[in-house]
Amino acid sequence: MTLALIHAHGDRITVVHEASGTELFAYVYRPEAAWEAPKPYLHPIRTLSGGLVTDYRPNDHRWHKGLQLTASHLSGQNLWGGNTYVHGEGYLPLPERVGSMAHVAFDDVHARVDSAVIAERLTWHPHGGELWAEEERRIEVRDVDPESGSWSLTWTSAATNRRDEPLRFGSPTTHGRPAAGYTGLFWRGPRAFRGGRVFTAEADGGDLMGVQAPWLAYVAEHDGRDGHATLVFEHAPSNDHLGEKGTHPAHWFVRSDPFAAVAPSWAFHDELVLDPGETLSRAYRVVIADGAWDRDKVAAHLAGHAW
Repeated sequence: MTLALIHAHGDRITVVHEASGTELFAYVYRPEAAWEAPKPYLHPIRTLSGGLVTDYRPNDHRWHKGLQLTASHLSGQNLWGGNTYVHGEGYLPLPERVGSMAHVAFDDVHARVDSAVIAERLTWHPHGGELWAEEERRIEVRDVDPESGSWSLTWTSAATNRRDEPLRFGSPTTHGRPAAGYTGLFWRGPRAFRGGRVFTAEADGGDLMGVQAPWLAYVAEHDGRDGHATLVFEHAPSNDHLGEKGTHPAHWFVRSDPFAAVAPSWAFHDELVLDPGETLSRAYRVVIADGAWDRDKVAAHLAGHAW
């Protein structure tokens, strides 16, 4: 199950599962169109058998790119991309509010027999280019299991406020649009995944927008090939996702119509305020699997693979 890396410097790092010949994902860090709020992203992401589970620049939202970390409303700026939501006016083209996240350097890039690591430093900027935050990011592949047809990706980010005033993380919902609390880690599924099955440990379907749960699964069927894929998004225990210790709670942003999308939102109902010099640290695991997993199989897999 050996993993290998292919680094096209200045462009992307691709992680390959050599036994199957599958490119599990490409981490793209080259700058892209300013209107789309440039930032690194993962696309394509594939199952072990090669099934595609991400979309890239779909015609409805050109700034949706695979799996990426975003900030839709950040102290008046839009690091998400595209039009900016303004209460009472809807989405407006405001290029002066569209910012970016920029690659600085890789601190560690390596692959071993059963794991791969990409550790990176980034900077966050408003449209004017000032330094607003510095981020340390670590993306890791592990738990590659051909028997279950699955592998796991962990994403850890620590973003430190470098302004002399607070950074205010919000979303369209905190600015007045119901059920649009997207911000933070965001996945866009392929067009074929529209209408997929969504569930948590306790609930199914369309009532999951804005709920709190340790994990959320999305199951859908491929176009162009037979079979299904399952993605499971999970909070790290350290995230304190329910806010038991008084930290800012997270809620799931999830849609299966008109497109497939999942985000463990940082600011669904309420803004998250990060004071100068403070660090926002979050970690997530995404399980990418061939086949249509049910609730029992997801729970058993997560229980058997500790963080």
